[in-house]
Amino acid sequence: MFDNICKFLAENFSTDFATWLLEEPISLTELSPSELSLEPIRADALILLESAEVVLHLEFQTQPDANIPFRMIDYRLRVYRRFPEKQMRQVVIYLKETSSELVQQNTFTIAGTRHEFEVVRLWEQPTEVFLRYPGLFPFAVLSGTDDRASILQQVAQEIIGIPDQRLQSNVAAATAIIAGLVLEKGLIQRVLRRDNMRESVIYQEIEAEAKAEGRAEGIRLVAVNLLKSQMPLEEVAKLTGLSVEDVQLLQTKIEGEST
Repeated sequence: MFDNICKFLAENFSTDFATWLLEEPISLTELSPSELSLEPIRADALILLESAEVVLHLEFQTQPDANIPFRMIDYRLRVYRRFPEKQMRQVVIYLKETSSELVQQNTFTIAGTRHEFEVVRLWEQPTEVFLRYPGLFPFAVLSGTDDRASILQQVAQEIIGIPDQRLQSNVAAATAIIAGLVLEKGLIQRVLRRDNMRESVIYQEIEAEAKAEGRAEGIRLVAVNLLKSQMPLEEVAKLTGLSVEDVQLLQTKIEGEST
């Protein structure tokens, strides 16, 4: 979920991210991994933005990842192969505070090769940076502050000042989700009213996923009850729309619980 939210923000507020990380309000557009010839290592976490002169590669991480250095050099070479004339900035952004040494790594090194990239640990960043631009508002509560609840209140006031209603809803929804990394759900709901997020594409997507998961869980429960009533596997599959393989897995689970 956090990968998708961060990707949404970076792609829809690319100028805000460019101003923060590149120190220039450059307009950036999405660069598809398919343009780099090879399949992405982990497409859900990959954010590539480009202008005529530069490619900005972002990786948002909630947990330390030992594979990050290799991923950085891998994509640097892919981009160079496709755009040898362009500069490239690679930034790994760690969202949640940790004492792991992995979040300090900013190089990939093997014999004869050394590649450097940038690392941003949000909990070490000054809060005011994230209160300047709407696309960065959701990250303010993760910054270097001792009073996250107060910062969330401040962000909520900044969000109210966004004139575009759809934009306001999207930023509020993203803030609510990201704040869940460090704040209690009840506090977030009190500060960021749900009705302010109804128009958000983020909120609507989450609701749709939740409904789909609910329907799927309901179908599984029906299948389990039918199996417990000794209905044949094929009949259960036909009535529920599940595959025979899925029904067999449910049957195995039921048998395992009964032993």
